[in-house]
Parts: sequence; structure tokens; C-alpha cells
Amino acid sequence: MRSSLALPTVLRFPLACLFTLLLVATIAAQPARGQEASRMPPADWKHSPAQYEALLAERDVMIPTRDGARMATDLYRPARNGKPVEGRFPVLLNRTPYNKQSLHEQAVFYAERGYVVALQDTRGRYKSEGLFSKVQPLDGTDGYDVVQWLSKLPYTTGKVGMWGSSFGAHMQAGAAVYHPPALSALLLNMGGLANGWDHGVRYRGTYEYGRQLTWAWGQLLADARSDDVRALLTKEKVEDWYGATWRRGRNPLAVSSQYEGWFFDFWERADYDAFWKDPMMAWDEHYPATSDIPMLHVGGWYDIFLAGTFKNFSELRRLKRATQRIVVGPWTHSGNNRPYAGDVAFGDSAAIPDFLTDFHMQWFDFALKGKANGVDKAAPVKLFVMGTGTGRKDKNGRLLHGGFWHEAATWPLPNTRFEPWYFHENGTLSATRPSSPTSSTTYTFDPRHPVPTIGGGSSARLKDGAYDQRENPRFPPSAAPWRPLRARPDVVVFQSEPLAEDMTVVGPITVVLHASASTVDTDLTVKLLDVYPSSLDWPGGFDLNLTDAIVRARYRATRDHAELLTPGQVYAFTLEPFPTANVFKKGHRIRVDVSSSNFPRFDVNPNTGEPIGKHQRMVTSDITVHHSATYPSHIVLPLVPVRRP
Repeated sequence: MRSSLALPTVLRFPLACLFTLLLVATIAAQPARGQEASRMPPADWKHSPAQYEALLAERDVMIPTRDGARMATDLYRPARNGKPVEGRFPVLLNRTPYNKQSLHEQAVFYAERGYVVALQDTRGRYKSEGLFSKVQPLDGTDGYDVVQWLSKLPYTTGKVGMWGSSFGAHMQAGAAVYHPPALSALLLNMGGLANGWDHGVRYRGTYEYGRQLTWAWGQLLADARSDDVRALLTKEKVEDWYGATWRRGRNPLAVSSQYEGWFFDFWERADYDAFWKDPMMAWDEHYPATSDIPMLHVGGWYDIFLAGTFKNFSELRRLKRATQRIVVGPWTHSGNNRPYAGDVAFGDSAAIPDFLTDFHMQWFDFALKGKANGVDKAAPVKLFVMGTGTGRKDKNGRLLHGGFWHEAATWPLPNTRFEPWYFHENGTLSATRPSSPTSSTTYTFDPRHPVPTIGGGSSARLKDGAYDQRENPRFPPSAAPWRPLRARPDVVVFQSEPLAEDMTVVGPITVVLHASASTVDTDLTVKLLDVYPSSLDWPGGFDLNLTDAIVRARYRATRDHAELLTPGQVYAFTLEPFPTANVFKKGHRIRVDVSSSNFPRFDVNPNTGEPIGKHQRMVTSDITVHHSATYPSHIVLPLVPVRRP
């Protein structure tokens, strides 16, 4: 059946970009309406000098793919006096579903510096033929066919590189899995989706509800031709639907069977099956087949795909011989050009103002032109270590958390010491293992009153980034009187004494929870925080979130099928928050919060064991966290001897 909402020929880019969620907007080189100017290079930025003029040589070239659908492509060439320069140049390709014309400024920049540039609308978008789907297996083979077609143009060297952010990065991975011979380099920015079941769509059995809902809502509004549809989605507020009972055909997304279908299919398809193993959903299932070519993986500590960025880099570096590099800053999704994330600032050095221009050129000049420009000698790992700021309030009211860049040869960093810090019955956290034979803490989780999402690696719509963990009106479903999350009865806090000296934590984080529940299913969440002491600027202190994780109990040990709990039985749950890099300064506390919800980022578990998304009831669950000699719940911290230069 055809969707009741027809997709327009042309989608207005700024509206699409407002809802940058799963695999979304490729960043434009100049601010589009609805974007922050601080995300883009400053107007006075001194770029590398242009060598040529840029010529939009051909518009909407229809490149054929193996099933007959043709992909609309704009081709830019280096030129002088309005005519293409003789000779052969490497190709840079960006495939996007968000209007190729939005990338015009970037294409001009690259063509001026000696590249043929191809901007392409992906299948079913704008001028391209075929049917668009959010999960499109053909995107990978389309990428192969397009790369090979471009490589045969008489004015190219036969080498094709790809760049792009979020969805654009995902398109690179899809093409690389099919190994087109001409594909020669990738630059994957904020799109390190290694496995959509594990993160990005679902997360260890849970559903990344908030992003999927707001992505679908925003795209429907942007795509809508019908005034009635536009009026409906404008009148309704997506936030008002966060806690609603969702059923197929009885929700605002029902105006489009296509978008509603994606939302519910992702939600209801909980088992890890063939759907999730497709190359466009699970790159990690297809690493061996992937092209052995230079790749630069770029992520952020508050990016929704950070776990995949590290996994892609680590596994491909192990399996392949070509150069693999990783750069991670204190960024949210698409926030490379900002020196802050949420309500926390990291200093001017945290941003890369030339990220979408000279930064790219250095990489591609090395990978596609063989220039010895220093990239070949750069360390494989470059990370921003957060936490060395003054802690004062800056002119914009943000916490000055600060930090510095650090380079290394390996990930995890050399000389990393993985040290367990244990939970204790008095709510303390320390490196001393519990000695008590029986010790536990019990809280009651009511799915009708979930813990609100306050920042983290979520999305712009859900206000991703670093924030004081206190309920406030910016974070629905927060409610007055706007108390700290640590004051909630369903949040169990374990924190250290004030540190006697600085402690640097850089690397993957693991939490082992020994827990039991009074129900057959529930969720468990953990959050790692850097707790600032009280100060003149922050009289109540500042509970700064660094990273978090969640696990659905029924998928604690398996992915391909659910296994319900036996009420009252103690299980060991392993949670893996995204990696982080932070200096916990002297006088600060290290804290771990344990709970059972993080909404609306993740769907709420009704605790009944019913199929989630189709459940009819919600019940409370008494959850007991054990922290005894027999059941020593703990967090493993990667401690490193890194000091600020």
C-alpha cells in the first residue's frame, strides 16, 4: 500500500536539519536557517589557498545503478577562466538524503583545491529515482555502482574518496562493505554506527525511542505536501506525546504508513535477527569484507554513535593494513565546531573551526594524492581529555570544564590500568572491595514516572551534551520543584569521598551490577558523573554527566531471543557506557547513579514481560542492587598517567 503522505520532489533542508537524529543531516559548510552559526567555520577563518576556480560542470547527472534506478548527481570540477582544467583529479563523493544542493559551499571549496566533487541525492530523495527507506539495503550497492561509475570519468585519476557526517558517514560504510575497487579513502564524521541493535536504533535491548519519534515527526513535517498534515503536526507538540500510549493507527504518525511503519518496526523488532544483520544496519557483521583503505573516524564524547566509532576504528585497524585514524572531541552529534556541549564549555581549543574544510583536505591530500603533509606521521589516536578548567561560569552561563588534546599510539591508551571501584552499603564508592557478607539497596521503579533524560549522547531535539543533573523545564517529563536527580527515590547514588588528588580516566567503561527484581523483566541504567563541589558560581555544586548505559533485563545474556527473570533471583548485569576521557580534579567526587529509566531517550519498560510496544499494562518493580562480598557490584575505571601538557 502506498503511503498516505506523498513525498515531495524537493525537501527544504533547514527543516529536515532541525530534527537531526538517527543517521541524519550532513553538515553544510555555511549556516543554514535553523542551525547555530557557531557550528560552522568563522567568516574570517584563514583557509588553505585555492589553486583553481570551481565549476559546477553538470547538474543532475543520472548515474545508473544495477536495478535500473538512477541517482541524481551534481559534478564540480577544478577550472580556470570558467573552463575545466585539463588533467585528472581524484573524486570526492558525498551521498545524502538531505538535498545535495545544501553541500554546494563544500563542493566549491574542494574543487578549488584540486578535486572533482560529486554531490548525490540518495535513492528516492529529491531528483534521484527509486523508493526511499530509512533502512535501505540498496544504499550499499548503490554506493558501489556510483563509485565505479565516477572512477571511469576521463578527467579523474580513478580514485574516489567519500566524506560526510551522520547519514553521509553511514553511506560511506555501506559502500565500503561491498568493496568497490575504485574506493580509496573515507572520512566518517559522527556516523560510526557499528550495529543498530547495539546502539543508534536500539541499545542493549531497549529502544532509542526519543530520537526515532522526533526524527519521524520532524521529517514528516518537512516532507508534508498536505496542508492538513502540516497543520496537524504543527498543532501537536511532540513533547506532549512522549508519555502517550502508542498504538499503530492511533497516533500522529499514522498520517504516513511509511514513517509510522519505521517507528513501530524498530520498536517491536526486539530480537537480533537477519533484519539487524544487514550491511546497512550492522557494519560489524561485515568488517572482513570491507575495503582495506585509509579511514578517518571522527566522534564526540556526547555523540549518539560514539561506541560504534571506537569499535569501527579498533576492529578495522586490527583487520586491515591501511591507515586507520580516530579523532574524538567533547562534541555532541554534529557539534565539532563548537567549544561547548550543552551547559558545559571546554575552551576554544575544543572546537575545530576548519573541520569541514582544511581538516578534510589534509586527510584526502594524504590518502588520495599521496602528499607528505604530516598526516602520515600523525598518531593514530587523538582525543580531547575533559576536565582541567576552572569550574567557573563563563559569559554564556556555562560551566568552564576545560580540557586538552592528547595523542596516543593505541586504544585503549598505553599503560591504562583498569581499576574496579566498588559500591558500598552507605552509598560510597571506593577501590576497596566490600567485606560485608550481605549488603544491598532496594528502590522501587514505577514506569509511569520515569527518570527524565538530561543530556548525554542523545540528540539535539533531546538536548544532548553535558548538563547539571537536575530536573528543569527544558527536559520533559521533568516536573517541579526541579530537584536534582540524586534526590529521586528511584535513583541510587554511589559516590566517592572528595578526591585527594587529580584522577585521569580515559577509555572504555564497564559496570557490573548484581541485582534482583520483583518482576519478570525490568531495565537497569547507570550513569558516571563528575561531581563539582559547592562554589560561588554553583552554590549547589554541579553534577556533570559524562557517560551512561542501559540494559533490558530480558536481553542481559542473549541478543537473538529474550529470557525473562525469575523474581528475586540475583543476576550479574554487565553494562557498557560509551567511553569517556575526563580529569576528576582534586576535591571533586566520582559518582555512579543506578536506576531503571532514562526517558524519553529510551522507551520505558512496563516490567510485565509482555512484548514492548504492544504491552497492555505497567507495574512497579522493587529492584535490589547487591554490594556485598558475594555480590560486589562495581564500575571499572580506566586510569591513565596522562597529564595536561
